[in-house]
Amino acid sequence: MKVFCGRANPTTGSVEWLEEDEHYDYHQEIARSSYADMLHDKDRNIKYYQGIRAAVSRVKDRGQKALVLDIGTGTGLLSMMAVTAGADFCYAIEVFKPMADAAVKIVEKNGFSDKIKIINKHSTEVTIGPDGDMPCRANILITELFDTELIGEGALPSYEHAHRHLVQENCEAVPHRATVYAQLVESRRMWSWNKLFPVHVQTGHGERVIVPPLELERCPGAPSVYDIQLNQVSPTDFTALSDVMPMFSVDFSKQVSSSAACHSRQFEPLASGRAQVVLSWWDIEMDPEGKIKCTMAPFWAHSDPEELQWRDHWMQCVYFLPQEEPVVQGSSLFLLAHHDDYCVWYSLQKTSSEKNGRVSPPRPVCDCQAHLLWTRPRFGEINDQDRTERYVQALRTVLKPDSVCLCVSDGSLLSLLAHHLGAEQVFTVESSAASHRLMKKIFRANHVEDKVHIIEKRPELLTSADLKGEKVSVLVGEPFFTTSLLPWHNLYFWYVRTAVDQHLGPGAVVLPQAASLHAVVVEFRDLWRIRSPCGNCEGFDVHIMDDMIKRALDFRESKEAEPHPLWEYPCRCLSEPQQILTFDFRHPVPPHPVRAEGSIELRRPGRSHGAVLWMEYHLTPDSTVSTGLLKPPDDKGDCCWNPHYKQAVYFFTSPDYGVPRGGPWTVSYTLEFHPHTGDISMDFTLSDTLEDGC
Repeated sequence: MKVFCGRANPTTGSVEWLEEDEHYDYHQEIARSSYADMLHDKDRNIKYYQGIRAAVSRVKDRGQKALVLDIGTGTGLLSMMAVTAGADFCYAIEVFKPMADAAVKIVEKNGFSDKIKIINKHSTEVTIGPDGDMPCRANILITELFDTELIGEGALPSYEHAHRHLVQENCEAVPHRATVYAQLVESRRMWSWNKLFPVHVQTGHGERVIVPPLELERCPGAPSVYDIQLNQVSPTDFTALSDVMPMFSVDFSKQVSSSAACHSRQFEPLASGRAQVVLSWWDIEMDPEGKIKCTMAPFWAHSDPEELQWRDHWMQCVYFLPQEEPVVQGSSLFLLAHHDDYCVWYSLQKTSSEKNGRVSPPRPVCDCQAHLLWTRPRFGEINDQDRTERYVQALRTVLKPDSVCLCVSDGSLLSLLAHHLGAEQVFTVESSAASHRLMKKIFRANHVEDKVHIIEKRPELLTSADLKGEKVSVLVGEPFFTTSLLPWHNLYFWYVRTAVDQHLGPGAVVLPQAASLHAVVVEFRDLWRIRSPCGNCEGFDVHIMDDMIKRALDFRESKEAEPHPLWEYPCRCLSEPQQILTFDFRHPVPPHPVRAEGSIELRRPGRSHGAVLWMEYHLTPDSTVSTGLLKPPDDKGDCCWNPHYKQAVYFFTSPDYGVPRGGPWTVSYTLEFHPHTGDISMDFTLSDTLEDGC
């Protein structure tokens, strides 16, 4: 049987559904899962083990058999912990069949098959009774159903059902309780991920300001959480307006409700300012006394920052208030946490009109289109005044009073820049109806709706009539396209340039004029864990899981790069950045593949975890915009990444290779750009010399 999977096609700028082998979806799920990250999370594993031992002891002390229900068992790790702690029997539920099959093998290999039953169902489908999946209700409930937002993976409905149908009243639960915390802050940087700021443009006629439409300013925004590694946000990037406040708790040992609710906390602002953002995280207490705690708190709110556990499967949350609100130091306010069965959102009020437990208002919904079209990093990118100035300077060098400018990028302000800088005619292409509506609002707010012409169609379908019979003298792009996942997917601009070649006048200028693909070999501080084998986890053999991930990666993913925002994941450059491929936008896409082979010298000692790749766009001979490194690495290899983009990471299959101090050593590479698909195939190999030297 075949399955259809969506993949970005850089030649068309769209997501296309391709027929794949029936196992493709399964391999993707395993290869991109967080299982390895969870198994490497020692703090999580130890705390669960301690909590499970304590829960089993409490049941045994009451003279009862310890019957465990483990929902979302994954590898079966927590069930094996329970049996080792003395549980009489475990019913381990796992809905994902390949994972359930792996759990059966892992449990068998560790010698627990007689005391652990793997049930390949959703917990809401499990039956109780003589002919059911479980003969009776369990008296210990173990779960790991949490995401960064705590409830986003359906924890509340799953707990609600389990208490009603699968476990005894007043059962033991591990974890026993979860508490969500919040801190109100003012942060221009984080607020720039949510609202469009005025854009200042210096022209020959003075300063022009591109203003956001009122719809954007008044829009409450998207209700979805922005989950990030908050430990990588500098404390200088925000001002705390409140202490850290516990907003609400969930006791998992009692009946849980998935109904919508609102929780209010009164506080006095620590400082006067503008309330914009709520930073949030949670902790879980594994025992009723709260002595065994696992917390997601960032370093400034952590009880012991030196013992901070890195993890990627649970991070921290950034929420945006519907509107920024002025607050005055010492003047009492109420922060409200609302949630339904899957989502959390926040609001600020001067009086406590909401009472705990009352039904909360509906989730905020974006009505301006921008929050549906632009990601959080995209908002930040558009609001980056330094980046804007770089495009302004480049446009000044190519625009003339009689220029006919065609802009090709999704939801871009380049057309407004071109107009303010004096282009005679400006056309911009928006291929989606939603993006077309958004840009019309922006143009109308800036009174240029009759001066910048929006063409709603795919760029390759442009006709001379669309351009009012004019020949384009300046073709400009950032380039940015919403369907791009990897850095080189924005090479769609090159295909557009090729498709509109007939509409370009003699001597037409293309900006950017070229692009280049760069690479550097790095040692990650922590990100390597998501691809590293675990082998043994808290005394249990999980090699079967390691092998399963390796087979999934070998299916295709081992030869592909994956996107990661590296400003969140510190690393050291072991080599100097190296240009690998170049793409000349002044000429159409070539008909034949472009291949590059070579090697990268590793000049600094460290672990070679992988290669990072990014694009640089050469706007003019003197101006370049990098989507990767913002400056050369320092002597130690520490590096600074562009926060508006995800870079491509190619993980080496042998991350334990080290670079001794006697180098230099090399990493060989082969990359090939395929013009018919727009993709880039790649292979990186750590040399035998490196292996011998370790």
